[in-house]
Amino acid sequence: MIDLLHTLAPVLVAAFALGLFSSAHCVGMCGGIMGALTVAIPESARGRRGRLILSYNLGRLLSYSLMGLLVGLLAAPLGEGVTGTGLRVLAGLLLIAMGLYLGNWWRGLTWLERGGSHLWRYIQPLSKSLMPVKRAPQALLLGGLWGWLPCGLVYTALAYALAQAHPLSSAAVMLAFGLGTLPAVLATGFAAHTFTDLLRRPRLRWSFAVLIILFGVWTLVWTGYHTLHHHADGAHFSAPETSPHRH
Repeated sequence: MIDLLHTLAPVLVAAFALGLFSSAHCVGMCGGIMGALTVAIPESARGRRGRLILSYNLGRLLSYSLMGLLVGLLAAPLGEGVTGTGLRVLAGLLLIAMGLYLGNWWRGLTWLERGGSHLWRYIQPLSKSLMPVKRAPQALLLGGLWGWLPCGLVYTALAYALAQAHPLSSAAVMLAFGLGTLPAVLATGFAAHTFTDLLRRPRLRWSFAVLIILFGVWTLVWTGYHTLHHHADGAHFSAPETSPHRH
């Protein structure tokens, strides 16, 4: 267990940083929803505003963790060998693509969001049935549905979780990612204008975008290093022993 945590720790830090550095995207994508949900809280529930906002976000984090668990179960049989390496390469490439997307340098990831919109078409009517939100259980359920909103950022994190090829590890990656997004999304619920203006500054967005690209490059380099190291070890142990025989 300790070895697993030691191996997973840098991955969880990277997943948290992905969520944190993508805050500008969260403000644009989820912050508007957060603001709308906050405004939609009826007058009778204004005193419970903080509890409802926290419940929204708890539901969202639970839905992210569930996604991670599902992809981890799916990828577990594929985690070794060439397929496992391919999953890690995919995760690195998507991180680079996400950085380019956040910096407005390349918008190719929009096709991922279009793909997810097909599922959202069935989920969205359920979310409408929970409005207006008056109680924490309603907010929790609404947040759980909100987590499935089509988002290239979430799908990138999901690819990173998929590369772990282990149910608990993948769920932990998505939870860490969700926790990284929490400060920005909560801030839009409580102090929307100040935080939104700060995160929409181009230089800050570009800085976060570059950092995410570097995470992607690091993932590719780490994958390549471990693949070469594994092959070198395999060649070392499989090399036949040769001893000269004199007749």
